[in-house]
Amino acid sequence: MPKLTLWFLQASRSIRVAWLLEELGLDYDVKFSERENGLAPPGFRQEAGGLGKFPMLQDGELRIAESGCIVEYDCVAERRPRSMRYLPKCRYLCDTYDKEHRLLPAIGDPKRYQTLYWIHAAEAMWALHGLAILYVRWNQKDGDPAKTEASMSRNVINDMNFLEAELEKSKGKFLEGDVVTAADVMMQFSAMFILARKLGVTNEQYPKSAAWVKECEATESFKKAVEKTGHKV
Repeated sequence: MPKLTLWFLQASRSIRVAWLLEELGLDYDVKFSERENGLAPPGFRQEAGGLGKFPMLQDGELRIAESGCIVEYDCVAERRPRSMRYLPKCRYLCDTYDKEHRLLPAIGDPKRYQTLYWIHAAEAMWALHGLAILYVRWNQKDGDPAKTEASMSRNVINDMNFLEAELEKSKGKFLEGDVVTAADVMMQFSAMFILARKLGVTNEQYPKSAAWVKECEATESFKKAVEKTGHKV
C-alpha cells in the first residue's frame, strides 16, 4: 500500500484528516505550511494544485481535496461513453481502509446515513453559519457590524442547540456512543471553532458541546495527529 501524504495548512480543517488517519492506524507523511498574512502561501497552493485548498490527501497519483470528500468519497456508477464500461469511482478513507466499519457504517446500514448527516452538516451548516459571522467581523465597513452579527447568530444558535440536544441523547462520550466515528471527526473542528471564536455563542451556553470537544481532543489518536502535524488554533 503506498504511503499517504497529507497536505496540511496550519490552523485549518486539515486536522480532521490527520485525526482520521490516526484513528485508522495508517502511515502518512505531512506536507506542512504556516499561513502568510492569514492565507496559504502561493507556492504551497500552486504545488498542491486544484483550487489550492486544504486539506489535500495524496494516495499515489490520486489527490483528493475537501475534508468531507476525503472522509466519505462517493461510490456511484459513472456513465462513460459507449466504448467504455461503467467505471465506478473508488471510495476513500473510511470505505477503503475501515474494513470493520467502525468509523462509517456499511452501505445499507441505516446508521450510515446518520453518520453521513454529521459529515455533511459539519460544513453545510455549522461551518457555513459560523464563518459568515467571522467574515462580517473582518469585512463589514458600513452600518453596525454588531447588529449584523446578532442577526446572523440565530443560525449558529439553532445549530448549537441541536448539537447540545444530540449529545444529551448520546449513550456515550461521543456523538454516536462510546467510540469515535467519522461524525466526531468532521464535527469537532466546526463546533470547536464556533466556541473558541465565540461566533454568536459562548462555551457557557453549551456545556455538553464544550465537554465533547475536550473529549475528542483527549483521544490518543487526536493527540498523535496534533503532535505529528503541529496543529494549533
